Amino acid sequence: MALSFRQTEILELARAEGRVAVEDLAQRFDVTLQTIRRDLSDLADAGHLDRVHGGAVVRTGVANIGYEARRRMNEAAKAAIARACAAAIPDNCSLIMNLGTTTEAVARELLTHRNITVITNNMNVANILVGNPGCEIVVAGGALRRTDGGLVGELTTQFFEQFKVDYAVIGVSALDRDGDLLDFDLAEVRVSKAIIRQSRKVHLVCDHSKLDRSAPARLASLSEITMMFTDLPLPADLARKCEGWGTEVSVAEVQGA
Repeated sequence: MALSFRQTEILELARAEGRVAVEDLAQRFDVTLQTIRRDLSDLADAGHLDRVHGGAVVRTGVANIGYEARRRMNEAAKAAIARACAAAIPDNCSLIMNLGTTTEAVARELLTHRNITVITNNMNVANILVGNPGCEIVVAGGALRRTDGGLVGELTTQFFEQFKVDYAVIGVSALDRDGDLLDFDLAEVRVSKAIIRQSRKVHLVCDHSKLDRSAPARLASLSEITMMFTDLPLPADLARKCEGWGTEVSVAEVQGA
């Protein structure tokens, strides 16, 4: 398929941001909503994007979106989720924080917490929390994933098995409508499973876009999560499942939304 200039730019925007919205694109290019919908449908038919309600996302399912693109996606939502999650974590506690840009946002919100111990396989989280003198930082061993500063592998899994902490703060690549948490890297999945096992309470930080994505490896179920922090209400059927499982869902208020 030969892309028009506008379609090429739409695809570049989607790759940079992870998601594009019909209304935003119509304003940007000064065309009708229907024109943008046709462009997105053409891009989806060509295998470049997946259509979602109100827009489109970069096609995934085999490989994750690049770290820098993920870091820029839904920044306001991630900040709101991070504030809500950090507010639910008291001083004088221990926690494990895994990989993910939303987890890193939580780390920034923990900079004023006192007397906390953070154990992490995320080099970015460790570097952020260096700014908190009241935080003891313990970094896992393992193979360094240069793309995002993550430490993964069997050594990392064994490392986490030496601890039992008050809280885990975990991110995830995708969340399906059955409540399964999904990811792309089996080595990372094994690490995250160990983190869940070794934590008394598990907090999932996950913005609404993860419901529009897919990934091949199952990490856990929302039934194993103590509390989920997100930015939009869950679909009704999934919300009912969470209620039955006893999984609390906190919907953060996004500033400027």
